[in-house]
Amino acid sequence: MLKDKKIILGVCGSIAAYKSAILVRLLVKAGANVKVILTADAANFITPLTLATLSKNPVYTQYFDPETGVWSNHVELGLWADLVLIAPASANTIAKMASGLCDNLLTAVYLSAKCPVYFAPAMDLDMWKHESTTHNVELLKSYGNKMISPGSGELASGLYGAGRMAEPDEIIDHLLSSLKQGLPFLGKHVLVTAGPTCEAIDPVRFIGNHSSGKMGFAIADVLSSLGATVTLITGPTAETSKQSLKRIDVVSASDMLNACINHFDQADIVVMSAAVADYTPTVVQENKIKKSESEFNLSLKKTQDILVTLGGLKKSGQLLIGFALETDNEFENAMGKLKKKNLDLIVLNSLNDQGAGFKSDTNKITIFNKAFEKTEFAIKSKAEVAKDICNEILKLTLS
Repeated sequence: MLKDKKIILGVCGSIAAYKSAILVRLLVKAGANVKVILTADAANFITPLTLATLSKNPVYTQYFDPETGVWSNHVELGLWADLVLIAPASANTIAKMASGLCDNLLTAVYLSAKCPVYFAPAMDLDMWKHESTTHNVELLKSYGNKMISPGSGELASGLYGAGRMAEPDEIIDHLLSSLKQGLPFLGKHVLVTAGPTCEAIDPVRFIGNHSSGKMGFAIADVLSSLGATVTLITGPTAETSKQSLKRIDVVSASDMLNACINHFDQADIVVMSAAVADYTPTVVQENKIKKSESEFNLSLKKTQDILVTLGGLKKSGQLLIGFALETDNEFENAMGKLKKKNLDLIVLNSLNDQGAGFKSDTNKITIFNKAFEKTEFAIKSKAEVAKDICNEILKLTLS
């Protein structure tokens, strides 16, 4: 949710300013581009060098550099940001924001910002409870600003009570929760499968395929970014998710079947993009098979079809999306699977299309719905293909 977000972090004069270093680190780790504005009083608690090193961006401390005359354009900064986060927000800065005063760079950027503004108050108990602070906080909230409430605990004065700035991880959780509001898949539980399966022959050899897992991971990431709670079941792959989701690693077709059955009931939407083996060795040798004979025969048995199994378990309201990778009679085979496996959509890949299929960073798909209506898409990056697939799923949830 925070990846590639442009965030301005305002740091005010408070002992809680030390937490801003941890906060910057968490934001950058989440993929955000962070620019820090430090008030003059905040620089007494934490140095610009620390925050510049962690954010990988210069830290802004004043309107202009008195030695060079270089201007820090507050309007440009306000327009650049996707969100402004002021943490810690002191009583002084909250009062200035509420009154529209802009005698420093941070409050000038606040007045120029067109994006959501979050503030995390930090002050002593008596200051937090004072009527003027309460009034100013309510004013800020009435302007549309979002408060991240302070916690209770031991304060710098020695008093115990409310006024402690929320912990950095709590602030991150608040941002994520807030950003998800209004997203189309919010509240939906989605199960996604990805990657290949590996069917053991002996302790060192297996039957597998060329699936990289890129398509399934891209779908899982898009669904998560659109608000869904995603469980990703993946075969062996080097891919990693860019979003916060639950990942379950499996190896064989049998492992994937069991994991899918265990999580199927809780899923509103199931997207089966894994390339599951159709056959597995009848017997797995306990020891490594020695190279002795000029020919070697391997007995195989069918694996249980996961899509057919889940299609039989599907309840009213659940959506089941399958994939078909074909080399001939593509449309007929895909539509046959759509009906046989009780699917709501099937996504067809043809290995006859250049740039489609395994390992590639691109894909070319055709999607069929239950009425056998097809939608064809041009070749695109798998990230863009994932968005197309999720848009088609969204249409079903709205119909």
